[in-house]
Amino acid sequence: MKKIRNVAIIAHVDHGKTTLVDAMLKQGGTFRENQAVQERVMDSGDLERERGITILAKNTSIHYNDYKINIVDTPGHADFGGEVERILKMVNGVILLVDAAEGPMPQTRFVLAKALELGHRVIVVVNKIDRPDQRVYEVIDEVLELLMDLDATDEQLDSPMLFCSAREGVCSLTPDIKGTDLKPLFDTIIDYIPAPEMDEKAPFQMLVSSLDYNEYVGRIAVGRIERGAIAQNQEIAICNYHEDYAPKKAKVVSLYEFEGLGKVPVESASAGSIIALSGIPDITIGDTICVPDCVEPLHFVKIDAPTIEMTFSVNDSPFAGREGQFVTSRQIADRLKRETLKDVSLRVAQVGATDSFNVAGRGEMHLSILIETMRREGYEFQVSPPRVLTQEIDGVLCEPMERVVTDVPENSVGAVMEKLSSRKGEFIQMTPVGNRTKMEFLVPARGLFGYRNEFMTDTRGEGILASVFDSYAPMKGEISRRNTGSLVAIETGESIGYGLFNAQDRGALFIGPGVPVYAGMVVGSCPKNEDISVNICKKKQLTNMRAAGSDDALRLVPPRQMSLEQSMEFLGDDELLEVTPKSLRFRKRILDHAQRMKAVMKDRR
Repeated sequence: MKKIRNVAIIAHVDHGKTTLVDAMLKQGGTFRENQAVQERVMDSGDLERERGITILAKNTSIHYNDYKINIVDTPGHADFGGEVERILKMVNGVILLVDAAEGPMPQTRFVLAKALELGHRVIVVVNKIDRPDQRVYEVIDEVLELLMDLDATDEQLDSPMLFCSAREGVCSLTPDIKGTDLKPLFDTIIDYIPAPEMDEKAPFQMLVSSLDYNEYVGRIAVGRIERGAIAQNQEIAICNYHEDYAPKKAKVVSLYEFEGLGKVPVESASAGSIIALSGIPDITIGDTICVPDCVEPLHFVKIDAPTIEMTFSVNDSPFAGREGQFVTSRQIADRLKRETLKDVSLRVAQVGATDSFNVAGRGEMHLSILIETMRREGYEFQVSPPRVLTQEIDGVLCEPMERVVTDVPENSVGAVMEKLSSRKGEFIQMTPVGNRTKMEFLVPARGLFGYRNEFMTDTRGEGILASVFDSYAPMKGEISRRNTGSLVAIETGESIGYGLFNAQDRGALFIGPGVPVYAGMVVGSCPKNEDISVNICKKKQLTNMRAAGSDDALRLVPPRQMSLEQSMEFLGDDELLEVTPKSLRFRKRILDHAQRMKAVMKDRR
């Protein structure tokens, strides 16, 4: 046990966690010298590789000088903070990665606060020191200020600080001298991160911090052994600190330890080790595994509550069931229930007796990843616009506030401040960084809906925007969701070039010719803040008369293609997004034009 070190790598998104793990695995002897290894090898999921982000926390290990270092790679995006919160119970220390140019960002503050709460030791690593715009000494001061803001202990304020380039796989103890390898980092982990202090002779006890799944053995529980030892085929009992039920008996079918990128079967394991075991069909995150004659559940860390909610419902559009494999409410409910078993920060509740489910998460990306995963698995459904979850505190209705940090060119500062102030944002501070400006705001979560596209336009694609949940505050008043309207199809059929040509003067179209449409489907956006009905199925009347210009080719503007996140941001309050494995379609809640107009007039009265 003295030769084991359990450490998590935490940081803001894109600060280089997974790249650093790559370098540690290579220099830890996990790969052969001539072995071809892809970049960001820990990002094994298709969505993770496509988007360049880590979504799920993953375990790996390396061997260094007779020591075994268990490493947990964590997500950096604020929406997946629940992954970070639950795995911090498995480790004895953290490596805090900070970008040498960007410095501490909102998620840096969030994950560091969670680590300090648990009393973990911290190794600060300033990464990307090879960037031409690096400002290492300023970032060092910012990290120390952050530690003081979070009430770090004297020992945590004296945390060792290293300087590295994860991409080059080098690390040094001073910023002025470039290292040659990651040996200083490995030595600091061995010397500074404590070995697990547990009783190997006491009865076995383990908290389940993560779940894996295998088609052959079912659910696989992952966690750190808090005390005692366990062996294959041993009788165990499952209990939960927060739920009052009789302990359930089970048997350990398979037992694994993490080696490199995989799991290695072992016959036994003792306190301090991070293990995976199978044989418990209904195990969930937060359960405690004990021996039957000493059942003592462990307290599971309280996960922060979700802040944003969307309604998932059965697709009831005229095109329902054409493209999806799983379309019924039972299938959608089962899939959402399975997701809550491995994602502790997700909440699902059925809406009355209808075919709808309220799904609450940490942010738009958290829910968009779930939507994208489900559509790739063959599910077809429709979702509502995102909405914030309010709370009543001391008799006052409060809404979630986001701490927003922007890094923009100097000439974009005015546009960003104007837009965020119009969305009830509160300016906190401004810091010049070279020819760019770093600004911090407190903005209502609903004020960020639909803003990211505007932000990229205002900064000409050069801006960086990051946000993390900060607190609840009294409602800030009405905020306009969007200042554009929709072009709505008035007829069911197939889009025709002639009809599209006449409609494109009204706004930007989302579809081209030859696309099936139905009445009530949104086919474009209108610059006016009102909806306009268009007939894109209209054909040109054919006559036996010829006129000058009648045979000119119709020039169509290419349709605007939107990603899933952009589609979620575009949705109006009276619209739904139809999600299928092949298509994303906007539609009005009320498809019939006459009934929709009556509802609009009623709302205005």
